[in-house]
Amino acid sequence: MPDPAARAVADLPPSSVAPDTRLRDLARLRRVRDRIDREYAQPLDVEALAAGVAMSAGHLSRQFRLAYGESVYAYLMTRRIERAMALLRRGDLSVTEICFEVGCASLGTFSTRFTELVGVPPSVYRRDAAGEAQGLPSCVAKQVTRPIRNREAPEKASS
Repeated sequence: MPDPAARAVADLPPSSVAPDTRLRDLARLRRVRDRIDREYAQPLDVEALAAGVAMSAGHLSRQFRLAYGESVYAYLMTRRIERAMALLRRGDLSVTEICFEVGCASLGTFSTRFTELVGVPPSVYRRDAAGEAQGLPSCVAKQVTRPIRNREAPEKASS
């Protein structure tokens, strides 16, 4: 499956961006994404990420959204929520401990974003999902339990 960043940069009209610039931006975007994947628990912001790849924050934000379909912040929060889901399934830490473990500074923001992506609050997820991935290899469990990206979780049907 081709990288979405490569597709997005390739879809730009050739006259609008020089080939060298397109390839350089693509490499920078991949470095930013890889850094977020590695350092999701660290305090990261767009300005610091942009400085790390010698881009302006505005240019990074626009290009990242174009390439990956979501903002830098949304991508970072998705990584944090994925890790939080794994820690909640493990069950040995409190929701507050998990919030700080994955790099969130605010329990309220963490809980709100978790609920938007997963569809239930962290405490409910822990209670209901403890056995959800039991017996599955970790690589499969990660795929099955991945939070919804680029949109909010569908609302639960009323009974």
